[in-house]
Amino acid sequence: MHVRIFHFLSVSPKNKIEDELEMTTVCHRPEGLEQLEAQTNFTKRELQVLYRGFKNECPSGVVNEEAFKQIYAQFFPHGDASTYAHYLFNAFDTAQNGSVKFEDFVMALSILLRGTAHEKLRWTFNLYDINKDGYINKEEMTDIVKAIYDMMGKYTYPVLKEDAPRQHVEVFFQKMDKNKDGVVTLDEFIESCQEVRTKL
Repeated sequence: MHVRIFHFLSVSPKNKIEDELEMTTVCHRPEGLEQLEAQTNFTKRELQVLYRGFKNECPSGVVNEEAFKQIYAQFFPHGDASTYAHYLFNAFDTAQNGSVKFEDFVMALSILLRGTAHEKLRWTFNLYDINKDGYINKEEMTDIVKAIYDMMGKYTYPVLKEDAPRQHVEVFFQKMDKNKDGVVTLDEFIESCQEVRTKL
């Protein structure tokens, strides 16, 4: 047995061995599509299409943060999307275990594409609440806004001054921090966003 394993290791290309080890240790199969259909706003057919696309990009059935960043960067070739992709990955990674399964991906996508306004706002609040303490502070919002500007790259026109993110955050906080305690709660966030929506 040991001889056969040694022979396999000595004749197999190194990258082939690593690929096979990765596939055996990380491979993940999603829950039944019927269960996901009941938990999301997608039909079984839509879930099949989404799963094929997910498996095409992530053959092991899970995606880690580095792979997620590489995929996301393709949508923003003129900027640096890595920081925003980091925050987005953390919002998708609900188990906080460093990987996103198909179930995580499709549950978030269901909210973002077909959820109620309240569900979308709750998800967005979770994205902005970087340290997951239930509040958004100015530092967290500044980090997110900077990441968005970096992601947009040269398409942020006119060219923004260096303190533009901080200025935008000050304006946001004036509108959102209803009780002026220096943090924005989920209720304040939802109320402020709905106020803006009714004015449009």
